[in-house]
Amino acid sequence: MVNASNDQNKDIALLLLRLGVGIIFIVAGWGKITGIEGTQGFFGEIGIPLPGLMAWIVAIVEFVGGILVLVGAYIRIPAILLAIIMVVALLTTKVIPGESFSAYRLDLMLLLASAALALMGSGKFSLDDKLGSK
Repeated sequence: MVNASNDQNKDIALLLLRLGVGIIFIVAGWGKITGIEGTQGFFGEIGIPLPGLMAWIVAIVEFVGGILVLVGAYIRIPAILLAIIMVVALLTTKVIPGESFSAYRLDLMLLLASAALALMGSGKFSLDDKLGSK
């Protein structure tokens, strides 16, 4: 009985984690898509190579990846890609000497949450579970 309860708690926790991460990335990705010129300009300013192309790649990965995470479909691939985006964001714009922790705490949390989803999978309440793919 205890194992069943623990499994259900784990699945509920993964659902909550997916909802939070998915919604944040969907909104962030949509903002980049609808303001792509600004995103391209910002990427150019911080020295991202091929800023025009990279802005589109990041925007689409965040938006589509956020949707896939939200519904729990093919979770490991988008979770890994989103974690990589967060590593790059932290290294290029967020963790700056003298900057306070509050400047990058959300990005760090999104990195860790994405990595956790990549490791744990999407759980029972997901398309992966319904489709039989984990």
